[in-house]
Order: sequence, then C-alpha cells, then structure tokens
Amino acid sequence: MVDEVLIVKPGEKIPTDGIVIGGASSVDESMLTGESMPVEKKKDSIVIGATINQKGLLKVKATRIGSETTLAQIIKLVEEAQTTSAPIQRLADQVTGYFVPAVVITAFLSFGSWWIAGNFPQGLLAFIAVLIIACPCALGIATPAALMVGVKKGAEAGILIRGGEVLERAKKLTTIVFDKTGTLTVGKPTVTDILSFSSFSETQILEFAAVLESGSEHPLAEAIVREAQKRMLSLGKLEKFEAIPGHGIRGSVKGKMVLMGNRRLFDREGILLGKGVLQYAPTVEETMTKLEAMGKTAMLVGVDGVLAGVIAVADALKPEAKEAMTLLKSEGLKIILLSGDNQRTANFIAKELGIDRVIAEVLPGDKAKIIQELKDQKEIVAMVGDGVNDAPALATADIGIAIGSGSDVAKETGGIILVKNDVRDVVTSIRLSRATMRKIKQNLFWAFIYNGVGVPIAAFGFLNPIIAAAAMALSSLSVIVNSAMLKRFKVSKMAMA
Repeated sequence: MVDEVLIVKPGEKIPTDGIVIGGASSVDESMLTGESMPVEKKKDSIVIGATINQKGLLKVKATRIGSETTLAQIIKLVEEAQTTSAPIQRLADQVTGYFVPAVVITAFLSFGSWWIAGNFPQGLLAFIAVLIIACPCALGIATPAALMVGVKKGAEAGILIRGGEVLERAKKLTTIVFDKTGTLTVGKPTVTDILSFSSFSETQILEFAAVLESGSEHPLAEAIVREAQKRMLSLGKLEKFEAIPGHGIRGSVKGKMVLMGNRRLFDREGILLGKGVLQYAPTVEETMTKLEAMGKTAMLVGVDGVLAGVIAVADALKPEAKEAMTLLKSEGLKIILLSGDNQRTANFIAKELGIDRVIAEVLPGDKAKIIQELKDQKEIVAMVGDGVNDAPALATADIGIAIGSGSDVAKETGGIILVKNDVRDVVTSIRLSRATMRKIKQNLFWAFIYNGVGVPIAAFGFLNPIIAAAAMALSSLSVIVNSAMLKRFKVSKMAMA
C-alpha cells in the first residue's frame, strides 16, 4: 500500500514505484527506458517498479501501487496505441467497402463469360479462383500490423507513441519547437553570481532571495534556496508571497517587502529609476547584459522599493543537445528555441546548439499562441517540452513531445512521451514514426497491387483455385513479414550513449 516501507535487496526487483528513504545502489532500468547503463540511486531518488536493484540495499517508501505505477501506465498506453489506426487506414477501409461487391460481380462475370463460350468447367474454376484469391485481409491488417510492431519497438526504447495519427503527422513535420529549461538544459540551475548594488551585502541579498524563493516551485528558485543552504544561512519565515507570472515574485521577509524578477517587473514598479538607485542604473544594465551574454539568467532583487542587487543563475546544457540539433537538421527540420528567458540568454543557448531561430521573453500563457501562429503559417509543428509547464503548447502543436516525463506518463498531453530525459530520443522517435509510416504505406501498396493483378488473372482462367489459395495466404503473410522487419529498426547508438 502507499507509504509502506519496503526493503529491496541486491538482485531483487523493486516491487512498486517509490522514493528511496535509505541506502544507496545502482538500478537496472533497461526494461523501462532501454538504457543499458545502471542508474545510481540514493536518498530521495525516485525508483520505478519492476526495475532491478543491483548491488546495494535500498529502503523504499511506496508512492504508487497497482494500476497507478509507471509500468502499468506504460502498458495501458501501448495497448491503446496499438488499437488505434492511422488516418491513411480510412482509405483502405473505404476501398474495402467497394472491394467485396466488386469481386463478387467480377466472379459472376467471369463465370458467365466462360459459360457462354461453352466452357462451363473452366468458368466454375475461374469463379472459385476469383473469390479465393481476392484478399481484403491484407488491406485490413496493413496498418495495425506495422503499428503494433512500431509502437512496441518504441516502448522498448522508452518512447511511447500514442497511436497512428501521431505517426502520420510525424512524416509531415516541418518545424520542431524546443522549450529551454529542463529540455535542452539539465534542469538543475546553480547560482553563479551575487552582486550588490546597495548597502546590503551579498549574503544579505542571498538570504532575502532564498526566503522569498522558498515559496516558489520554479527551478531557479530551487537553485537559490540550495545556494543558501550550501552556505548554511539561517532562513527566516516567509510572511507573504505573490507570484507574478512572466515577471517574478514578491513577498514580505523580516518585515521588508522583497521583490525579485526580471526587468519587466522592476520597470513596472519603477524601481530601476527610483530614488536612490539612479546612480547605479547604468552599471546594473551593463552588468546584466554581460551576464546574459554568457548564457546566464540575471534576476534583480529589490528591498522596500530600492534595488538591492543582482543574482545570476546558469543551467548547464545537456551534453547531447547539440548532437540532437544537428541530427534534426539532417532530417530537414527547422528548429526554434521558445523561451521565457531574456533575448541575450536565449541567443547564447541557441548559438551554442546551432539553433537558427529564437523566440524569447515569452510569457507562459503565450507559448500556445506562438505554436498556433506557426501552424497558421502552414507549418507542421512539433513542440518538445517537459509535459507539465508546457502542457498548453504541447496540446496545441500537431505533435506534442513530452520529454523526461518519468513516472507521470499517464498525465502527459504529448502525442509522443519520452520516458528518459534524453533529448536525442526526439530524433529517434521521429525516425521510428517515419519508418513505421513507410511500412504501413508499403503494406497498403502491396495489398492493392496484389488484388489489382491477381483478380484479373484469376478471372481470365490462368489460376487454379489451389494456387489462388496459396497466393491469398502469401499476400497476408507478406504484410506481416514486412511489418515484422520494423524489429530491425536500430535505436540509434547516439541515443543510448
């Protein structure tokens, strides 16, 4: 049951999803993510049910059980995906609706023609051969056979594809939009600079900021609180707190009104040009510009209506991100960085990764609007984000790709869900989607050609019913074999490194 404490010995399967409350070990998560290297686990690490504890003793507190576990959610998503069909299947369904009566009519016409010609036995054989060789089965299984194999192959690599419609859209993709924080960056920012522009010391500025940020769940807030804890600062009580979306936060700390955020927030409050701050303004702007040009996020800290200082935070790029961008470009896709960060910081990140277009300083609620604008320009858009903060944009895009979703896969709005936090899986998911779609089209093409050629040959009396029966079975078998060849699709080694 939830909150029950479990002892997991070396070599045992972890019974259910949970959090490590004691011990340390490495865990084999390959059955879930496809990652061959064990993952180190220690106190407060998340563990997933059915993965294998390798060398150490772990004390785990259960957080999910039964149908709520990650493995159960993945199984459910895969089963749902395998029962859906791609829009191209509708063509096959429509053809099949006309196909059966057309075959019956052809069979009777063939029989009648041979009978009139005075060859009743040949007419009967042709009648039987036409009915036998005609095979709507191949049309019927062309899509689900390939879809089943493709979805299974993706799941083995930690890539969950939600159905045939996603596959068909992936083939037509023209643009991929990336969120920055946690998608292209590690998602664990650290404080790099604390600068005072007032009588407050750097330590005091950090203390004010840490107490204020303790009320926020933003990754940058966590970085500031961690820095204060690292310096063993005694944090006071946060008396009031208000989040201002797209701008920053404010609250009361030790009887003082503390404000922390970007230029927009301080411009709105009139702090940068307020009394007692004018003499520092040029230096503040120059300092922030320099920090942002280095890819850092610079945040202003104000106390009682006066600028106190600047805190800069940096989030390291994922080591595999640049390689992923290069590979996506090789697929002929346009790449856009969509970020709420300032223009200079976003430009730095884009330059490092080789991204040509940047849309920065975007408010959280405006990301979906920008995705819609791209779609209005006839772009087929995929949005890559963390699946929670970017949920509206993921839902608006033609394909939403939720990356690093971990154990919350059932809650994601993405059409493609990447269990691992590896941006290179975006490339793999698109390639797998396109490969699966190619197999579907090959299957349909073969099914149409087989029936288009086989039925007339049978009608003209060139096929014995026994041979027609063998050809019919071969037709269905060929579709299954062609679909099964998707198993040979290699999850790129670069995504498994």
